[in-house]
Formats: sequence, structure tokens, C-alpha cells
Amino acid sequence: MKKKSGILLSTAVLLTSAVLCACGGGENAQNTQSSNTSSESQTETAQQTASGEPAQGGSVVVGMTQDIVSLDPHVETDAGTRAVVFNLYEGLVKPTVNGDLEPAVASDYEISEDAKTYTFTLRDGVTFHDGSAVTAEDVKYSIERFAENSSESSAFSNLADVVIVDDHTIEVELTEGYSEFLPDLAEAVIIPDDVEDINATPVGTGPYKFVSYTPGQSIQLARYDGYWGGAAYLDSAEFKIVADMETAFMELQAGTIDVLNYLTADQVSALGDQFNIVEGSMHLVHAMFLNNDYEPLSDVRVRQAICYAVDRQSINDFLFGGKSQLIGSHMIPALEKYYESAAEDVYTYDPEQAKSLLAEAGYADGFDLEIAVPSSYSQHVDTAQIIVEQLKAVGINATIRLVEWSTWLDEVYSGRNYQATVIGFDGTLAPSDWLAKYRSDASNNIANFKNDEYDQKIDEALATVDDSEKVTLYKELQMILAQNAASVYIEDPADFVAVNKRIGGYQFYPVAATDLASMYITE
Repeated sequence: MKKKSGILLSTAVLLTSAVLCACGGGENAQNTQSSNTSSESQTETAQQTASGEPAQGGSVVVGMTQDIVSLDPHVETDAGTRAVVFNLYEGLVKPTVNGDLEPAVASDYEISEDAKTYTFTLRDGVTFHDGSAVTAEDVKYSIERFAENSSESSAFSNLADVVIVDDHTIEVELTEGYSEFLPDLAEAVIIPDDVEDINATPVGTGPYKFVSYTPGQSIQLARYDGYWGGAAYLDSAEFKIVADMETAFMELQAGTIDVLNYLTADQVSALGDQFNIVEGSMHLVHAMFLNNDYEPLSDVRVRQAICYAVDRQSINDFLFGGKSQLIGSHMIPALEKYYESAAEDVYTYDPEQAKSLLAEAGYADGFDLEIAVPSSYSQHVDTAQIIVEQLKAVGINATIRLVEWSTWLDEVYSGRNYQATVIGFDGTLAPSDWLAKYRSDASNNIANFKNDEYDQKIDEALATVDDSEKVTLYKELQMILAQNAASVYIEDPADFVAVNKRIGGYQFYPVAATDLASMYITE
């Protein structure tokens, strides 16, 4: 058995030795030493967003340009929703700012050598927001409920059983060994087994409890004084939902919003001195995703031509001041051990090569292409506008169709009824989570990518518990995506966050999280 307890555990604990760190951006992938330095510097900067000592009390207003999908933590949602509910719920383990995992509802755990059995010791004194104690029955119910709500391509399809050994011990058993299951378990947050409607009345174990939700307007939270980790600083917080980024930015300038992320370089330069700007990474695969089933995108030469036609660096320079990390496949640089930097160089900006490939594929005169973009995200809209002009230079007549976020989720993500779309995908701390979505039969294979070699290698990677073999396979998979132009991979965008100078403690996470517990009002 491998046993871990206390506050430790890099995701390397999953029978690996990986260190996940938050890269601060830059054109080229950084080495281990420089990435770790960037992570430490970023955290230090975040913790110093305001001068003075932390003060108990007060409230903050965090702006967000989309409504939440659901307050039920066991249904599939988006990054914006997960950033909010991060404060309400916890799993047996939870992520840290450095990409590690630390015990939460569990105090420690053991992983069997074959990675089939995960044994957790439940922490004493953990209560739900209604004051009731967390039990082994709650944990079993939560994990099984999350598994039921997960897709067939989810890691939870490998779940065999959840066994209550005693009042303080839970065993999670898998049908096959899977050494990356711990980050997935972090997503299976713990809720009461007798809750009637968790979406209407959210009850978790996090540092903040639910107060109210007004669709399209706001989510109100209050500090939970019974939190096992100690009471947070802020008395309360509001996530204010604003229709679009321009309006949100104006509210930021007016002082009705305290914290706002996803700013562009131009917006940063337009802000006054009442804000600190915290720089980090969005930890997203920002791309123009292509529907590989749509003709002419079904021809790999056409997809490759589009990759040559898109100037990633100009997008980075224009929108993010050159501070984003360019990528070439569906993996973020923060997963450094598994990240294949060679994918970045598969395509260079080469309009002539793009024209040649289009002619070879029978589209010398170009074709029409519609790019669906959620209107609430300015960086996606701006990226699409730049791409439209770049595609025009090689004869492709691209147009933008702006859609509401709910429409994008329904038509593009779920229905795959689109030609191309600009969006950013996040993921968990498990490297397989980023790549498994391209398996031919994956329910979340939004690109409709189909490749027999890819399917074989992803199955091998998921089956092995040998980490060196995983590293090799994951890098090969990234190159298959790049060489076959599954989509147009652009960057892991730099994230510029405006934080009112009266607020300290803002921190970045390598997963979707706006951590209210780390924030405070300075005296």
C-alpha cells in the first residue's frame, strides 16, 4: 500500500512523480525549474494584491459574464459554474494552488499497488452547512451518485463498488487499475444522502454556504463558521452575473464589481490605479474547434490548411500582450510531465502552404465556414474576429455566429450542430481527462475526431499503471491530434484579473476555482 496523509500530495502520488505547476505564460514551454519558479511567483503576487493585514469581515463582489448551469455539483457544468461551487462543496481530496491534491473530507488515504483500490479515512468533525455530521453513508451515496451522472467515457465507468468498511473508512474499488483516479474523485464532492433537491438547496462542506440565487443576476454566499478548516475571513460574497464583458468592465470601473477576470491587455491598460492586476494562466486549451464530420472539414488537408492559415502569435500579441503560452494540441503546459512541446511546432503561420493544401483538396476557390461563438466571452469573440481575417487571406469565407451561452451548450457542445467554434476547455488534474475526449466513441468528443491509432493508444494509456509508459503514450496522442489537425489549437491564455486594492489573497488554481476562503479585506 502507498499511504498519504496530511497536506501533501502532488498528483504524482497517483503512482507517478509528476509535479503540476501553474505556468505564467510565454511563447515556449518552460523547463521544470522555470515553471516552478513561475508558479511560486504567481502565488506570491496573488497573495499580495492588497497592502495591509487581513481583516475579519467584509464582503466582495466577483463579476462573471455567464449564468451558472446548475448548483448540483454532480451534473456536467462549465468552468464558470465550477469556479462558484468550489466554495460550497468538497470531495475526499481537493486541489491546491500548486496543482497538488490535499485531503479534505478525508484525512488520509491509501492506494493499492495495482491502483484498483483506494482506501480513505474520513476526517473527524466535518459537518454539512446544515450542521449535520458527514457520515460514511453520505460519502458512499455521493460517489455513486456522481458515477451515475457521469458519461460512459468518464473514469467513473470503471467504478466497481464503494464499500463502507466502518464509520470512518471507505474503500473505492475499480474494475481495472487506474492510477489517475484521485483527481476524478476530487470532482465527486460530498453531499447529504437525504437531500431532496441539491440544485434548489445546495448543502456542502465547503467554507461558504449558499444563501440565494437569482437567475441571470447573482449568487449570494455566506461564510460557514462551522467549517472544519477554520472560518474564512469574508462574511459574505456575491457572484454578480452581467450580460456581457463590456458591461462587466464598466461596472468594475464604477466600483460595483470588485474582482473580474478574463480581461484583455487593452482593458488592463484602461483601468485606473484603484485595482491591482494579478497575472496568471487560464489553464485552458483555447482553440478553434472543428467539426471533423462537416464537409469540407472532414478532409485532413483542409484542417491542416486552416492550421497554417491561423497566426497564433498575432492572436497572443493582440489580445494578451504576448503573455499567453502557445500550444499545439489538447494539453496544458501546467501538466508539464505529460505535455508534448513538439506539438507547438507542427504548424507555423504559412498562408501559401494553406493555399496549396486547399487546392490539393479541391478547394482552391475556398469555401464558406461559420464559426459559432458564445457572445458572453470577449476573448473568444475577439479571437474569432482575428481568425476570420486570417482565413479570408487564404480564400476561406468565414463568418461569426454569436450565440447565448445556453445555446452554445445545447447546440454546439451537446448537439455538435456546428461547423467551427472558438472556446476554451478546462479539465481536471488527471492528464487523461484532457485527451480521452478524442476517443471516437467519447460522449464529449465535440470535434467528432475519429482515428483508430488514437483509440488504441488512449486505451493503452488508460489501462497501464506504469507512469513512464503513460508519459510516452500521452505525448504520442498529442502529436496525433496535432498532425491530423483535429482542431486549431492556439494557446493557454494569460489571465489578467482586476482586483480592487482593498482586497487581498486572490489566488490562481490549475482548475476552475474562485477561492473566496483565501480572500480578505485589508485594513
